[in-house]
Amino acid sequence: MEKNDGLTLLSFLEPETKASSILVIESVQYLPALRKMFPKASLYAVAADEDTARTPEMEGIGVHWETLDYRETVLPFPRKFFDFVLSERMLENVANPQDIASGIGTFIKDTGCLLTSFENVRYWRALQELMDGHYYAIVRRRYAKPEFERLLYASFYKDVFFAPVRKPCDDGTVERLVAAGFENRLGDLDTEVWLVQATRSALSVAALKTEHTPEERKMLATLLRRIEYDIDMAENVAALWVLADEAGFAADYLARFAAEIVVHGEAFLAALKTASPEERLAVVDAMAEAVYGRQ
Repeated sequence: MEKNDGLTLLSFLEPETKASSILVIESVQYLPALRKMFPKASLYAVAADEDTARTPEMEGIGVHWETLDYRETVLPFPRKFFDFVLSERMLENVANPQDIASGIGTFIKDTGCLLTSFENVRYWRALQELMDGHYYAIVRRRYAKPEFERLLYASFYKDVFFAPVRKPCDDGTVERLVAAGFENRLGDLDTEVWLVQATRSALSVAALKTEHTPEERKMLATLLRRIEYDIDMAENVAALWVLADEAGFAADYLARFAAEIVVHGEAFLAALKTASPEERLAVVDAMAEAVYGRQ
């Protein structure tokens, strides 16, 4: 997916006043801006150089510091602790990028995301240097956009969004590359750096996870599955409506939840409609619209 108006990793974020937990790895220059955007957030930073925390820019912004090399040391944080982790080009200087990407992901909430970036190996200047016989990335990895996207999906991220940082060429190099057979889809050859947002859950699922407790969502999923597969139908339909009342599941929430979890929509909805009392049929109709709209 593309996002075309971003220039820094902060462009993926909207300022919030609610408390959240944010981790910055090495890219500590973002911390002052993050404090302004998230005045109530708990900010954490990891850096290999302990002097980083002592610079004037870091004074008074309230950061919890850890001095370590994230490539070699497991981060000392609880699992699913951060709303997002921000680190520029964090997968360029690592031995096993999939291990690092998936490992960092374990510290991100189900509703959170990783914000990172990488230098585009298909950027016109990088290709020009290769054609001139120069390669300056001996000790770091270079990525193309499709390769980086596959890496993140293989590391258990669900949705990946890209924003280009472009520095176009005006001497005809891009035109010569295209004439030689290089694809330039979405201006890839003019993109020096790709900014990346990788979410831990699909956006539609992440929205559901911001409402109600994990226990309530787990019970709802269990009941919907049992109804879908015709297990103790009357009992589980009755339990569904009791849970809906006790947990305060709105009709819209039930509809969105069913649209995400139900596989056999026709059988599920027919059974639910047959076994539900008349006063619940309007909710069943809303669920039907959501499920059929997805299919």
